[in-house]
Amino acid sequence: QLKITAVSTSGSWATGGNMGTARYDLSGAGTQTAGLGFGGYAPGLSNATEEYDGSAWTGGGNLGTATRNFAGCGTQTAGLGFGGYTASTATTNATEHYNGSAWTSGGNMGTGRYRLAGAGTDTAGLAFGGYTPSDEYLNATEHYDGSAWTSGGNMGTARYNLGGAGTQTAGLAFGGGIISGVINATEHYDGSAWTAGGNLGTA
Repeated sequence: QLKITAVSTSGSWATGGNMGTARYDLSGAGTQTAGLGFGGYAPGLSNATEEYDGSAWTGGGNLGTATRNFAGCGTQTAGLGFGGYTASTATTNATEHYNGSAWTSGGNMGTGRYRLAGAGTDTAGLAFGGYTPSDEYLNATEHYDGSAWTSGGNMGTARYNLGGAGTQTAGLAFGGGIISGVINATEHYDGSAWTAGGNLGTA
C-alpha cells in the first residue's frame, strides 16, 4: 500500500505530498489543486476522507459507510461516491454526497455493483460498468440528478475495473477487465448512447 501522490505537470509526473492514510481501492474526485480521496482498504475497510490542495493532504469528514472498489465524481466541496463493496452488504447501491466537510446519504443506484467507473458532478453524475457477486460483468449505465438514479444507454462492451472521465453528456470509458482478460477499448457517451472511440495503447 502506497500513499504517494504523483502530479502531472506539462506532460511529466512529479511527486506530491503523501496521503495521511496509505490505502488502495479508494475513490476520488476534484482537481489537481482541490482533490478529494475517500474510502478504500487500509487494510480493513476505510471511511477516511482526505482533501488535497496541490501540495498536502488534510483530513476531511468520514464517509457514512466504509467502502472500497467504488466510484466517485464531482469536486472537493460537492463530491459524490457511489456503489462499491462494504463489510455488511458486500455489493452496495448506496450513494453519498460530500459538501466539503461532511457526507450525507443520497439516492440508491438501481443496480448495486463494485469496480465501476464514474464521471460528471454531484447533480449530474454518471455510473457505468462494474461487477456483481454473481460473476456478472455489467454494461449498464445510470444517470444521477442529485437525488435519484435513472437508467441510461448500455455500453457496447460489459467490463469492470475500467477508467472513466468527462461529464454526464460527454463521458469517456476506457480499458478494464472482461471475461477473457483485459481490453484497450474506449467508448464515448453523449448522454443517451455509447459509441466506439480509439483504443488505448496498452490494454
